[in-house]
Amino acid sequence: MPQQFDVLIIGSGLAGLTMALQVADHKRVCLVSKREMSDSASSWAQGGIAAVLNSDDTIEEHIQDTLIAGAGLCDAEVTRMVATQGFAAIEWLINQGVEFTREADNSHFHLTREGGHSHRRVVHVADATGQAVQKTLTQKIREHANITLFENHIAIDLITEKKLNKNTKKDSGKGDSCKGAYVLDNSTGKVMTIAAQQTVLATGGAGKVYLYTTNPDVSTGDGIAMAWRAGCRIANMEFIQFHPTCLYHPHAKSFLISEVVRGEGGLLKLPDGTRFMPEHDSREELAPRDVVARAIDFEMKKRGIDCVYLDISHKPADFIQEHFPNIYARCLELGIDITKQAIPVVPAAHYSCGGVMTDSTGSTDIACLYAIGETACTGLHGANRLASNSLLECLVFGQAAAKAILNAPKQAISYLPHWDESRVTDADEEVLITHTWNELRRFMWNYVGIVRTNKRLSRALHRIHMLRDEVHEFYSNFRVSNDLIELRNLLQVAELIVKSAIERHESRGLHYSKDYPELLDEAIPTVLEPSKYYSLLDSKHGH
Repeated sequence: MPQQFDVLIIGSGLAGLTMALQVADHKRVCLVSKREMSDSASSWAQGGIAAVLNSDDTIEEHIQDTLIAGAGLCDAEVTRMVATQGFAAIEWLINQGVEFTREADNSHFHLTREGGHSHRRVVHVADATGQAVQKTLTQKIREHANITLFENHIAIDLITEKKLNKNTKKDSGKGDSCKGAYVLDNSTGKVMTIAAQQTVLATGGAGKVYLYTTNPDVSTGDGIAMAWRAGCRIANMEFIQFHPTCLYHPHAKSFLISEVVRGEGGLLKLPDGTRFMPEHDSREELAPRDVVARAIDFEMKKRGIDCVYLDISHKPADFIQEHFPNIYARCLELGIDITKQAIPVVPAAHYSCGGVMTDSTGSTDIACLYAIGETACTGLHGANRLASNSLLECLVFGQAAAKAILNAPKQAISYLPHWDESRVTDADEEVLITHTWNELRRFMWNYVGIVRTNKRLSRALHRIHMLRDEVHEFYSNFRVSNDLIELRNLLQVAELIVKSAIERHESRGLHYSKDYPELLDEAIPTVLEPSKYYSLLDSKHGH
């Protein structure tokens, strides 16, 4: 028998945890986490959460900073909604037990400033905000009697009414509706069928589609790919934010050097010690991330250097150790004393501004299916996300979607067929998966990176289609595994990124094209509809 719940939440980052805690007093919740609960991009977030908490600051200025960063593509109403609820969101976290860093006299929260912000408005827990928030909320999740937690489980695909009717040759004539999902238990290799009245995608971003990323290994675009295959529109996938400063070291996998280091006076320098940001932007090191990332990329290519350097060593040692304890400790482990030495850094894929199109409640094109957090495209980030607005969006939309679900009419639980493995066998070798994964990430970095051209995008799309066909054949004939599911999703997301980039004939925000360097007069979102594009065919696996 399929497992049955009121609400199925796929993903255990801040958006998913917020949603779970908001509905669990009234609904039976199933929370699916691909790995351990701590393995999420939210947990890795160093900087903090942007919110107006200071009398010198205003909500209007937060809105304005967000709109400027978003380069004309932010949804003004959504931006206002999120900025207005910032204070309440922080208050909710405090009530959950999160202890934010305070000033020395304990009178106020210590607020820091990041690129693109006109004020200090980023509340934080030292330089490990995400980890502190996740730890607090995870404990609450584990203690809640109404939440069933499945760790080390990965969702394979959504189960929709249209898919069920396709198998039974029925057609209700109504719009589509989500009924649950197929989920692989990584510890046993068995596929579970989970039925739910409401399903929520909170699976995070897709940074692992690139060779260099600040994201954890779980960021493989699962929710975006599943929603696309189910029939949801996807928007603005060309806007991939490359964080300017990822630690460049052979043993430092995906370690981010927080924007706060620049906010507190860190300077970007060439190997000979000279600064270069003043030549690129009047805001210098505090320019928005896309500007800084492009400046670093330009200097590296122009000079043929492997990295640039971020220097905070002119600040007192005790100041550095107090404000950046984790960055200080990690760099020291690698032989870099940031109180005396500059930090070698390179840009890396960091955040997907696009995703599954939703309204202001997180609802998607499919009834009973929601998308929240980095998986979603709510309209908040536009063409470039303002620093530290992401965790705020997780909180606000986690609560908005929870409210919508609590007010939604009760749905009948449908009979869902079991996952069909009758026509598949065990894979004889996994080398295809490893090889394809490596090839995909390398050519996405080279062809669909910080600076793009028509020629590079065309080459990337050609390679994606070839690899996709190979992986589809593999998926159709062999039992699913975690790596195969992730690779299938990454190829789908890569295709969406490239197609979105090809459709934008301008340079705006995070999308910079050498063929279209100008900015068009009108800012128009890039919206992809599944019905208009060839996507992965339905497989034999229970579809």
